[in-house]
Amino acid sequence: MTLDLMPAMPEILLSIGALALLMYGVFVGEKSVGAVTWGAVAFVVVALVLVLSGPKAASGFGGAFVVDPFSTFMKVLALIGSAVAIVLSARPAATDRYARFEYPVLLVLATVGMMAMISANDLISLYLGLELQSLALYVVASIDRDNLKSTEAGLKYFVLGALSSGMLLYGASLLYGFTGHTGFPEIAAHLKAHGVSVGLVFGLVFLLAGLAFKISAVPFHMWTPDVYEGAPTPVTAFFAGAPKIAAFALVIRVVAEALGPAGHNWQQIIVFIAFASMALGAFAGIGQTNIKRLMAYSSIGHMGYALVGLAAGTAQGIAGVSIYLAIYLVTTLGTFALILSMRRDGKAVEDISDLAGLSRSQPLAAFGLSMLLFSLAGIPPLAGFFGKLYVFMAAVEAKLYMLAVLGVLASVVGAFYYIRIIKVIYFDEPAVALDRPSIEQKVVFALASLFVLVFVFAGNGITAAAAAAAKTFF
Repeated sequence: MTLDLMPAMPEILLSIGALALLMYGVFVGEKSVGAVTWGAVAFVVVALVLVLSGPKAASGFGGAFVVDPFSTFMKVLALIGSAVAIVLSARPAATDRYARFEYPVLLVLATVGMMAMISANDLISLYLGLELQSLALYVVASIDRDNLKSTEAGLKYFVLGALSSGMLLYGASLLYGFTGHTGFPEIAAHLKAHGVSVGLVFGLVFLLAGLAFKISAVPFHMWTPDVYEGAPTPVTAFFAGAPKIAAFALVIRVVAEALGPAGHNWQQIIVFIAFASMALGAFAGIGQTNIKRLMAYSSIGHMGYALVGLAAGTAQGIAGVSIYLAIYLVTTLGTFALILSMRRDGKAVEDISDLAGLSRSQPLAAFGLSMLLFSLAGIPPLAGFFGKLYVFMAAVEAKLYMLAVLGVLASVVGAFYYIRIIKVIYFDEPAVALDRPSIEQKVVFALASLFVLVFVFAGNGITAAAAAAAKTFF
């Protein structure tokens, strides 16, 4: 039994750490917020070390939990995203009502769920990981209880999340009913031996619909703009990063491992939601004035671009998706580090117009934000360009020419709203200067800006790790 638990040691450590931090917070009270926050960061960092130093290939819990190069790559991204999101919330202002010791504990518990999702190799472990992550996120989304927008965001996320969980469970039950198995390898073996029946197609559709909600892909995106805008900004920064990585990793493992022999069936679904997500993300973001809401539509679009690589159904495609997600995570966290620093007299401001004159008051911040936005738009030679290049090349290799062309066109349209922000920063009449960011926000923002600039020279390590991760399924 001890050996069976070994592959899950990072998850077990984080679970124990979350309980220890919770008990400390309960006994010490609200004075413990700082200690609990940095304690949470420490536990996540230790979990990251365990993931990197752990076995390269192992399984536990009767094969329902696996460790392989793909899970290692995605867990590293998810843990980095969680740690940075907790660090960004480490120095709250007096007006930030999310700042209570339960907040970092909930983020750690959500991270445990994410890691379980990434290593899930069975429909039951898939659902357990998904719900552990979701239950913590429902509470986090509405943690500012006195704010109407925050409670509305949490309620919308909860109701729609419950609906998506029901769809996912129904799809999983159909897959089990028609194959007689819950394990991914066993489902794939059954599909290979007996083919795909109509009932299995229905199960596949419902399962992918439930998973598409978690990555906010169209048409299951409706919660994203309201939750991004309504939740406290540190919560939005967390939502935009690590949970997307974990959910996307789960989608990849399900379609590549469990549903591999049914590639023709799921490929059509992925192609549709990829195109719809790219189009909505490009066009719906144009009229936004709230920068958090704009980032919500941006994230919907970016999930669409990542799905282009998955639609290819090849090792090159999955490697492209993995690189894209790594670049998206860093760029998004850097952008949110600056959005978190948008304050006047200690009070948060969220309108794009509030960035006017940033080039005069904080020229380095203006330059860094411009580089991050150009990267999100896919302008060469920044990191975001290479992310899109890899997924579009994979689509072309798989003869999905129309999807690649539509992706390039959507990218051109989406570039408009990123460049509009840069225009506001450099050319609009200056607004009242923003407060200076905290040291944590400065460090995260500077590292992310540097990353998008030097990826062209130093990105070989990430591309090699992504290629090794993709070979897990091929």
